[in-house]
Amino acid sequence: MKIRLNPIVRKDLQVAARSMKLSWGVFLYDLVLVLTFLLAMAIIQSEVGSVYSRDNIYSYLVYLFPVLAIVQIGIVALIVPIITSSSISGEKERQTFDIMLTTCLSPLRIVWGKVLSGVLRILFYVVAGMPILAISFVVGGMSWANLFYYLVALTLFAIFSGSIGVMCSAMSRRSITAVIRSFVVYFVIYGLTFLPSLIRMIYGMDAGESFLFYLFNPGVFFEEFFMQIMTGQSLFDGNNISSSDVGFFTGLLSNGTLWMFISGACIILMTVVFLLVAAWMINPMHSYAGRKRRKKKKGTE
Repeated sequence: MKIRLNPIVRKDLQVAARSMKLSWGVFLYDLVLVLTFLLAMAIIQSEVGSVYSRDNIYSYLVYLFPVLAIVQIGIVALIVPIITSSSISGEKERQTFDIMLTTCLSPLRIVWGKVLSGVLRILFYVVAGMPILAISFVVGGMSWANLFYYLVALTLFAIFSGSIGVMCSAMSRRSITAVIRSFVVYFVIYGLTFLPSLIRMIYGMDAGESFLFYLFNPGVFFEEFFMQIMTGQSLFDGNNISSSDVGFFTGLLSNGTLWMFISGACIILMTVVFLLVAAWMINPMHSYAGRKRRKKKKGTE
């Protein structure tokens, strides 16, 4: 059976491949990782200290993985919204948006194609930086399964970020406006998830079930991910947070890797919602221009 690639993805990748921006982007991406690696190695050597303890340096190399991974996550969080925020608003600026809507693709397939093309472009960067990240697995004793889990989590985060960018792009006529809205949505999501526990902390109350809002926070998701890999513990277990401070459901979900999987499901749910909103926004039957034309038609009748 022949697999048909989404035409939006094929077109965007072909345009990106013909541009030197992709090559320079990969170069700068690897340069940032190399500089981070050298800085981390310098810090590790300074921590090891004396000549007599240099054999212990290999026990510190395992920490290269979270350091390099966090830098990669930060780059993805910065680049993906910028790429996807211009996906639909850029079509409007080039006056090709109406032509795109006349194709046989549904609004949801158009939106998904824009997100997927942005994610695939950022995965080029991730794959190019994989040899640098793999050093912590070769000499640091990390399991290669952890690298696979990390790539799955990073891809999920890239799709989530791309859905925010495309949704804001569908709401905007200019790309710069869409980029600003994307980062505003970022801060709103991160801020609202911390707000309940912060309010309870201000009033001197226990956290209770307010930690459940952290399930929708990608930052807490990755923090829990690295805690599970590096220590085998949860952020919310008794060794890190008093069991009397958290509610029953929070304590229940912090058992093993259950919290991480439920948090991933919540992030997927938000991604689906953002994609549906973006598809609804570009649908000619639901857009403002479409409603205006229908009202004008009814007025003439």
